[in-house]
Amino acid sequence: MIAEENYGAHSAQVEMRLIVNGASISVTHMGPDFLLIESAFNHPPGNASLVLQVDQSERRWDVHLPAGISAESKRVAITAIN
Repeated sequence: MIAEENYGAHSAQVEMRLIVNGASISVTHMGPDFLLIESAFNHPPGNASLVLQVDQSERRWDVHLPAGISAESKRVAITAIN
């Protein structure tokens, strides 16, 4: 029998969401100044919250959507709110 060794490796459960007016939108990719969301819809520029959950640890921060969200594109520009 061959023993399976993982050398402490761990496959993390990662979930990213954009919260806009109480609605939770799945984020598929996150860059320094943009997001790719699962389903696009029209929404005007404004503020939102970004949620990053890795296993049981969760981080939230506020972002600004300078161009809003367009139903035509899953790419959403974001800027930090200080």
